[in-house]
Amino acid sequence: MPTPRTYVMVPVDADTVVAGAREIKNALSAEIGRSGMADEIQVIETGSFGPINAGVIVAVQPDGVVYGNVTAEAVPEIVEEHLLKGRPLTNLILEGETPVPVPESADARHTQFQGRIVLDNCGRIDPERVEEYIANDGYFALGKALTEMTADGVIEEVKSAGLRGRGGAGFPTGLKWSFCAPEQADQKYVICNADEGEPGTFKDRLIMEGDPHKVIEGMALCGYAIGATKGFVYIRGEYKLSIERIEKAIVAARVYGFLGTDIFGSGFDFDIEIKLGAGAYVCGEETALIESMEGKRGQPRLKPPFPAQSGYLGKPTNVNNVETLANVPAIIRNGGAWFKNFGPSGTPGTKVYTILGHINRPGLIEVPACVTLREIITEYGGGMKSGDFKMAQLGGTAGDILGAEMLDVPLDYDNMQKAGHVLGSGAILIMNETVSVADFLHACMKFFLHESCGKCNPCRNGLNYLVEVSDRLKQNGAYEGDVELMAEVATTLKGAAFCPLGQSPAQPILSATRYFKAELEEAIDPESVRPKFEHTSVELAELTE
Repeated sequence: MPTPRTYVMVPVDADTVVAGAREIKNALSAEIGRSGMADEIQVIETGSFGPINAGVIVAVQPDGVVYGNVTAEAVPEIVEEHLLKGRPLTNLILEGETPVPVPESADARHTQFQGRIVLDNCGRIDPERVEEYIANDGYFALGKALTEMTADGVIEEVKSAGLRGRGGAGFPTGLKWSFCAPEQADQKYVICNADEGEPGTFKDRLIMEGDPHKVIEGMALCGYAIGATKGFVYIRGEYKLSIERIEKAIVAARVYGFLGTDIFGSGFDFDIEIKLGAGAYVCGEETALIESMEGKRGQPRLKPPFPAQSGYLGKPTNVNNVETLANVPAIIRNGGAWFKNFGPSGTPGTKVYTILGHINRPGLIEVPACVTLREIITEYGGGMKSGDFKMAQLGGTAGDILGAEMLDVPLDYDNMQKAGHVLGSGAILIMNETVSVADFLHACMKFFLHESCGKCNPCRNGLNYLVEVSDRLKQNGAYEGDVELMAEVATTLKGAAFCPLGQSPAQPILSATRYFKAELEEAIDPESVRPKFEHTSVELAELTE
């Protein structure tokens, strides 16, 4: 069969499916077939390469043209004018977008598109065809590890790369693996945390939808490194398309011998199955996740013991985030030194973000882990869509609220820590001056209260109080001292709550009071008198009893 001269890429993800992406894809194939050009023009279903909120997207390669909000009525014109006559339709072009190039040679495959490591295949290959993943060096790293490296050697390579967990905590991945590897047990487990309950964060969903085999290969490499033979993808039940593609990828990997027994003739056995989550935010915490997997109510466990010693079913278990595992194949294939070429020394590699809010180009990006918030807004987000920048929340609802003072600080773990902030899970919400800080904080506190498991008293009672105070601020009826009291309660929760969910409200509250205290204090009503039953700073100690 001749090599097509033109590739028509139709990104199919959970959002574009709703917009009718598969119908448009079928219409394109049918129209091209009627034109007699099916051998020269190939339509490919792929994952998202970045833009969102643009309806059905169609990218034409090698022309480098991206169409947005494509309708069925536009399909005949796209085929006739662009694909057959070479005249792009300017009225449909999505300005500022560049599709992921289709490699023309084996050498081109090693050139990362815009420095992409995790997303290099997203938007470029059909995620439901394992052959296309293999053609782009897929499962090469697994073969290399099983035939040329020891398990300890894999861990050392990940350590040398300096990969840090991309779920939010930033803990060194190789070090985490090394805790589990020496444990002696008849069974060990690898768990991929794909729960992704943080509002505004959907990077892991798009990774799984666009390149599911990369996640599977990362899990298999982890299994080999720590001596596990069984893996689980714990995925939120709402991620229908991700679940479908991961399931198909697991089946295909088994057929090709990348999962199962005696992989690559090495004697290593490893298989994966899916566990569905029920939508509890607290199950993003690894021990609560494990409790849920065991059929119990999702509540965090007391640590120690840590999962590396006693995790799923009491066996040594390693839990990593989707993005973390998706970095591993490239590290093993190219080496830790190669990985360090991306990003600063303290945070090597890249970072995947979802950027949302008052910007011109919301969507998915992968950038070196040293770019600034200003660069993300202007270069990747297309600038402010309306108004002027006021603040950004970095890392979802549990993340810090940053003022304009933070626009030029590099977004890596070390620099953020020096500035008194955390990097978070990978969501950036950009807001202009129309957003009220008090309104936003109230929405965050209501979310935390709704998602609290109620296990510990500080979280159970403290969040109720934070919702009450933030509501008063929102209604411009706050009492004198409410801003300081809210910060004091948040600090108490940070030190006393049992798990990260109860500790998380401190991040948005303390950062908001740091940059926007004057605005919050404008909500104080000087005529309001605090009732005697209201908490005072002296009574805060009761929250921890």
